[in-house]
Amino acid sequence: MVTVSRRSLGQLMSVCAAAALTITAFTLEARADVVTGEAAPAFSVQTATGEALSLDSLSGQTVVLEWTNHGCPYVQRHYGSEHIQNLQASAADNDVVWVQVISSAPGEQGYVEAEEALSLNEERGAAPAHVVLDPSGDLGRLYDARTTPHMYVIDGEGVLQYAGAIDDQPRPRADSPEPTDYVTMALAAVSNGQSPDPAQTQPYGCNVKYAY
Repeated sequence: MVTVSRRSLGQLMSVCAAAALTITAFTLEARADVVTGEAAPAFSVQTATGEALSLDSLSGQTVVLEWTNHGCPYVQRHYGSEHIQNLQASAADNDVVWVQVISSAPGEQGYVEAEEALSLNEERGAAPAHVVLDPSGDLGRLYDARTTPHMYVIDGEGVLQYAGAIDDQPRPRADSPEPTDYVTMALAAVSNGQSPDPAQTQPYGCNVKYAY
């Protein structure tokens, strides 16, 4: 029988924890704070169509990250009105790379596999440049994505220029004014070499259905 002292056991646990952190750092490179005006967290993932995609591979291009969940009423409203489809089309016309991210865990609302994710987009006329399935929630947590939708705009230098809500109307009414479209504003600012104002807003929608 092998006896392990408390000190040795503690050292072993520390080594294991460090190894786990190293693995996480290898796959997502960093769990840095997400701060507008600073470098966006680097990532390397696979798309729903099997392509390798990394932030580095998109260098020189403006990138939009859209967290989504097709079962969320807030997401359904923005897709039902074709708001997001129009944003995606405009992005494509202006060489902006739109990346749709699904961080719902298996068994949770919004979880889909690749074929269903692509089929859903086809049915509603959505055309993101890439769809990323993130059932582990690693990418979502890396970006501190909290809601669906939750939007991010990254410039060609890899700087996070905007993070937050898609617009300023979580619950619009019939007599509500036209919404302030934060994503459109951010993209216009970046295109003109300026910093978006606002650069950060409070996101709204359904909580991201992470695995716990």
